[in-house]
Amino acid sequence: MDDRSRTVVVGADGSPGCEGAVAFALQETVRRGARLIVVAAFDLPPYWAVAYGMPAPPEDSEALRATIREDAEAQVRKVADGLSEQERGAPVEIRPAIGDPATALIDAAQNADLLVVGHRGGGGFANLLLGSVASKCVLHATCPVTVVPTPDRVPAG
Repeated sequence: MDDRSRTVVVGADGSPGCEGAVAFALQETVRRGARLIVVAAFDLPPYWAVAYGMPAPPEDSEALRATIREDAEAQVRKVADGLSEQERGAPVEIRPAIGDPATALIDAAQNADLLVVGHRGGGGFANLLLGSVASKCVLHATCPVTVVPTPDRVPAG
C-alpha cells in the first residue's frame, strides 16, 4: 500500500517563478483531491556577511518564522485570487523554515505525491539549465518533481 498522503508540496520565495509554481500546485491539489503544503524557506547569510554591510541575523528566530509565514500567506492569497473558487478553497498549510530551501522542500516532500518548484531561467542558454534549488530537488526528492517556468520563460511553440 502506498504511504503517500495525498499531498502536494510547493516552494514559495516571492519570485515571479514562485507565482506560477503556486498556481500550478493549487490546481494539482484540487485535481488530486489533496492538501497543499507551502514551504517558505529563508537561508540566513553566513556570519561574515555582517562585516560586508549585510544585516545581522535576527536574534529571535520565531519572529523571522512569523514574517516568513506572513509573506508566504500573502503570496498564496495573491496567486489564488486569479484562480477558480475551488482552487482558492484548497486546503493549504504554510511551513516557514530557516535554512537551505532545497533541503526544506525535499524534507517536506518525503511522503508527498508531488513536489512543485519554480524556475526563473536566465534567457538564452541559461534558460535550459535548472537553478540550484530545482536541480537539488529533481536529484534528491523521493517523489515526482514538477519544475514550472516563469510565464515569460515558457518557450513559444
